[in-house]
Amino acid sequence: MSEIETMLAAAIEAAGAISEIYARGTVARHKADGSPVTEADACAEEIILRHLAPLGLPILAEESVAAGRIPALGERFFCVDPLDGTKEFLKRNGEFTVNIALVEHGRPRLGIILAPVTGATYWATSEGAHVGRLIDGGIRDVQPATVVADGPLRIVASRSHGHPALRVLCDRMAVAEDVTVGSSLKFGLLATGAAQLYPRFGPTSEWDTAAGQAIIEAAGGVVLRLDGTPLTCGHPSVGFINPTFVAAASQALAEAAIAEILVIEARGEQVGEPPPQPCVVCIPCP
Repeated sequence: MSEIETMLAAAIEAAGAISEIYARGTVARHKADGSPVTEADACAEEIILRHLAPLGLPILAEESVAAGRIPALGERFFCVDPLDGTKEFLKRNGEFTVNIALVEHGRPRLGIILAPVTGATYWATSEGAHVGRLIDGGIRDVQPATVVADGPLRIVASRSHGHPALRVLCDRMAVAEDVTVGSSLKFGLLATGAAQLYPRFGPTSEWDTAAGQAIIEAAGGVVLRLDGTPLTCGHPSVGFINPTFVAAASQALAEAAIAEILVIEARGEQVGEPPPQPCVVCIPCP
């Protein structure tokens, strides 16, 4: 079984366990950083680690890191968020995912995002990005996933209730529509052309973004830091926290957004602050 096949198998089994717990309900406790964690997070991570362990690579996994189990990372390692969107899980809105990525030399190269409730599945291989749906234990309706850079500019965020810098960015870039969805499904919107731009001002962890970055890049887009370089993984010195970044359907669009953000930042906006809870305008996932 190839690495991506193993990752898919792990995500499918983890999604099944999450769905079972979601159906019967559970309660949350809070980690040291104040974020919620549930039985579903722990169960899904155990399943994923079991699948990936035979491949012999280090595994950077959210709940393991929270428990103080941080592996020595080499040139290749897995980056895992067993349940991205625990708050969405607790809200019972279905907008949560399983994220698994394979990182090589600091860059996510393979990735999978799977939404247990809808079955929406996105993944990246060396041959490109794909989208399908989990049905009866298998991925069906598989199609290529490709970014769409032209047409009216749609941004994955809330113009009305997001970070103050985001509202300014929307105005300066003549954004036609702001759309959002929970968890890493934001990357799915970009990878399938439902949106073109995702600027992230608030803090995220590497396991939140690695799989999505692999998928966006395989679909023809980019994920850049404000210095114009690609977002990278494997940074224990900063607690595996990402800087502000821009995911976009094209290099030119990302650079234009970065230029505007730097102007906004120079005028005094604190672009790195966590944004208020956004107003959610959902787009059905493919």
